[in-house]
Amino acid sequence: MANEENAPQVAEDQAAQAPQARPAQAQTQLRVDDSNIVALYANFCRVTGTPEELIIDFGLNPQPVGIPTEPIKVGQRIIVNFFTAKRLLGALSMSVQRHEAVFGVLETDINKRLRMPQATG
Repeated sequence: MANEENAPQVAEDQAAQAPQARPAQAQTQLRVDDSNIVALYANFCRVTGTPEELIIDFGLNPQPVGIPTEPIKVGQRIIVNFFTAKRLLGALSMSVQRHEAVFGVLETDINKRLRMPQATG
């Protein structure tokens, strides 16, 4: 019975918290505890998945030019649902656009980067 009484309030609370219902400046910041975080470097990423989730593997490719002669060691795996993946896509896209606006376009094809003339300072 108590759950039924609380159901309309929960629905109202969720509707009030919907992004379109709140102005951008009124959003509250999430508190995140990153005291136990481990930072790792990756220059390789592989994305696979299922109909329900994406599997993102990160690793270190010791031979970034050409075809690697040794297996790439995957050290981290993140599994996300597609809703989280879409939010991640938006956040990464926004971050890369900001970076490129300040520092110029990022060329992802390493062969093109190797052929580009180096800026002299």
